[in-house]
Amino acid sequence: MRLIALLMALVSCAAFAADEPPLEGTTAKGDRIRLFPTGRWEFVDAKKAEAARPAVEAYNKEKSLEQGGILGFGRKIKPGDPDYNRGSLGGKSR
Repeated sequence: MRLIALLMALVSCAAFAADEPPLEGTTAKGDRIRLFPTGRWEFVDAKKAEAARPAVEAYNKEKSLEQGGILGFGRKIKPGDPDYNRGSLGGKSR
């Protein structure tokens, strides 16, 4: 019962955090940015945001190909790592 209450509390906290508006900030170079509650950020200037979009999309694609980790914990294996797609280490599949 306590576990269910804890999970409900975590879900409600996440819902409240998602409703928060982004914060405005400034980088060390003086560029204005928006900081979102999820940790993501973007440039306020539309031209700089468009220039950064290909790099963001490449990063998101690389992150989507990672394997491993459960709920944000544990090792994440990237493509190109010798352990990527190695399958089961059981004797039946060898």
